[in-house]
Amino acid sequence: MKASEPVAQYTTFEEMLEKDGYIVYSNVGYSMMPLLRQRKDIIEIRKKGPGRCKKYDVVLYKRGNKYILHRILEVLPDGYIIAGDHNTFLETDIKDEHILGVMTRVIRDGKSIYTTDKAYQAYVHLWCDAYPVRMGLLKAKGKTWAGLHKIKKLLG
Repeated sequence: MKASEPVAQYTTFEEMLEKDGYIVYSNVGYSMMPLLRQRKDIIEIRKKGPGRCKKYDVVLYKRGNKYILHRILEVLPDGYIIAGDHNTFLETDIKDEHILGVMTRVIRDGKSIYTTDKAYQAYVHLWCDAYPVRMGLLKAKGKTWAGLHKIKKLLG
């Protein structure tokens, strides 16, 4: 190996959070749209501290061998109800021990958007408090696309 070649160091998110207390990466997937654009926005996740997470926190958790970044919609005595901002389903069995970290900022087009910013807080309330309406719209959109796909398939 030449001295100028980068050294690849493969670690898990758990190892990075334990070592540095935070991770910075670009997300993959569409479940957190419109907040997070796949492979475009950069997110900062801080290691989960002691205590409970709060409603509207965006948390990184692990289910099996998959890492998932979704938002807490409700805090329960023994866990959380969580969903992606663009998902039409809820996850109801997420416990504190599943949560690795909490998103603290998004870097979009070189500008930091902290989760404490007033504009971010307004987005969160508008987006999450309208969850029932949003779910209806997303489901209708999905059925429309499925119908169009069937028509296209029939036509050839």
